[in-house]
Amino acid sequence: MKSEARYVVDGMYIKDRSGRTVILRGCNLGGDSKIPVSDAGLQHPREVSFVGRPFAEADADLHFSRIASWGFTVIRFVITWEAVEHAGPGIYDEEYLSYLRVILKKAEEHGLSVIIDPHQDVWSRWTGGDGAPAWTLEAVGFDLSALAESGAALTSEGSGSEWGLMRWPLNYLRYATATMNTLFFAGSVFAPSMMIEGQGVQEWLQDRYIQAMTHTARRLKDCEAIIGFGLFNEPHQGFIGLKDIMSHGRVLAPSGTVCSAFDAMAAASGFTRTSRRFTLGGKLLLPLSVPLNPGGRSVFREGFSCPWKKAGVWSGDTAPIPQNRSYFSVFPINHPRRGEPVSFTEDFLKPFQRTLMQSLYRKHKHYIFFAEGIPMGERVSWPIEDRVREDEGYFSVVDAFHWYDGVTLLSRRWRPWLTADGERGTAVLGKARVKKSIHTQLERMVLRAAADGVPGFLAEFGLPFNLNRGSAYQSGDYSRHEAALASYYDGVDSNLLHSTIWNYTAGNTHAKGDGWNGEDLSVYCGETLSPRAVKGFSRPYAMAVCGTPRRMSFNTKNAEFSLEWDGEAGETEVYVPDHWYPQGWQSLVVCGTARLEERADRQRLVIVSESAGFLSIRISRRS
Repeated sequence: MKSEARYVVDGMYIKDRSGRTVILRGCNLGGDSKIPVSDAGLQHPREVSFVGRPFAEADADLHFSRIASWGFTVIRFVITWEAVEHAGPGIYDEEYLSYLRVILKKAEEHGLSVIIDPHQDVWSRWTGGDGAPAWTLEAVGFDLSALAESGAALTSEGSGSEWGLMRWPLNYLRYATATMNTLFFAGSVFAPSMMIEGQGVQEWLQDRYIQAMTHTARRLKDCEAIIGFGLFNEPHQGFIGLKDIMSHGRVLAPSGTVCSAFDAMAAASGFTRTSRRFTLGGKLLLPLSVPLNPGGRSVFREGFSCPWKKAGVWSGDTAPIPQNRSYFSVFPINHPRRGEPVSFTEDFLKPFQRTLMQSLYRKHKHYIFFAEGIPMGERVSWPIEDRVREDEGYFSVVDAFHWYDGVTLLSRRWRPWLTADGERGTAVLGKARVKKSIHTQLERMVLRAAADGVPGFLAEFGLPFNLNRGSAYQSGDYSRHEAALASYYDGVDSNLLHSTIWNYTAGNTHAKGDGWNGEDLSVYCGETLSPRAVKGFSRPYAMAVCGTPRRMSFNTKNAEFSLEWDGEAGETEVYVPDHWYPQGWQSLVVCGTARLEERADRQRLVIVSESAGFLSIRISRRS
């Protein structure tokens, strides 16, 4: 199967122009692309600029050359809705889009492929994350200055001692983020009377987003490096599907305070409520209660009120009273499907993703679409009948998912004998069990994608480099980090997974990390101008296989790499990094017949086969 597109989806595989099966490997670029270059904080939402994210144009060649030298072939390129459309609805930052085009043309020169990642975390910077412009919050009636004080959002600027590392996911449970996600994905169902400029709130918000992304793609149409588009990073259901508003959704933070959906709603309207402290990732609720919105300030501007109160979820002018506790779990009485249970992914997320794909596809028919489900939750299923396009062809869909070693991420300590199965909520003890668990957790995701007949793509995984309070910054010893990353990549290799590690931040420093919410996961440090734990994330792997790969592994103890595949006539290409073989390397055909071409100057081994058949090769240190 050959194509003019750089890559095409062929069933469960991604193939290049020569019809070879590729394994895409790369990084996310970059962590500080979530925030503007200008230091405007949250005070001047429309007067910001993202020109210079992820780095200055003058530095592009240096960064892309470095990334390519690590064997990376693909970049998940972070942009945000705010970066494109911060000045107001329909007002696009053409200077930023021009800058993006220049940067992506540079990536093209270095042979790198790009997946555009419209990134968001907990909706926006004004709700503790990144993504949407501030005017989306204003359009539904929020007073930006009251978000933190009312308890509707946790932010680093307004939450005082409540803020801390990895506390930002608590905003999934706070009013502003949960409400915006619910309105964006299901406003027409749960807030049908809410209108903006004569249009239903869901349609208005989604149209603005889709038009912004379509305009972005149009401005970048001649960037050959772009192979595809992400649809919406880590979409979240908000209140959708919540069985009882007196409870809350899943906690994704190590500690902090948590409130019920009802208390979040009441507090946002000016009632003082309570939240409870928790620890151990939400597993242990502590008896200590903390006031929520003690000042009784409403988050709404004059003339606006809570859409959920208007919908009859709760009532009360002097004291809040829950009215319809299961409102978000079924279609409301005024809906044709009244009383039926709702599915966030099938009823709301998938239709949105299909609409965006159709809009982008009209002018960019070669795009591969990277569709995500709920982080650490339900995924979107993409059987072939759901990939049918309006022109009766099929969308090229990749099941993109994220995986993090939650124990290490939250504790910032690497213990090779301890992890957790995040999906099942179970602890895993023992080195051998940890290794097997990482493989199994990733395998489950791969098999779910395979069941739909689409490729699986590990779009995010990574490691905090400030392990043990950043001790490696002084010692320069990143061996602990290399060991942790090796365990992750062992799982990636054993599942023959496409992957992009989170992340590469050009402006990373020891003091500020990646520049966003205290995170420090960048494989590169701009302060020292050097990679961190490079042998952990840059290691031998099969870049392109002429045939079907069957098994791939790398032993970090003796630097032995092995690859097995059902071969076809042609060239198979393996990346062989110098830093793993400073004295050189040697290769051997273990099984089958092929010619080996060691191209050490390009850090490549090329295996040339004249006919079809099973092949196995091994690479080791030169003896």
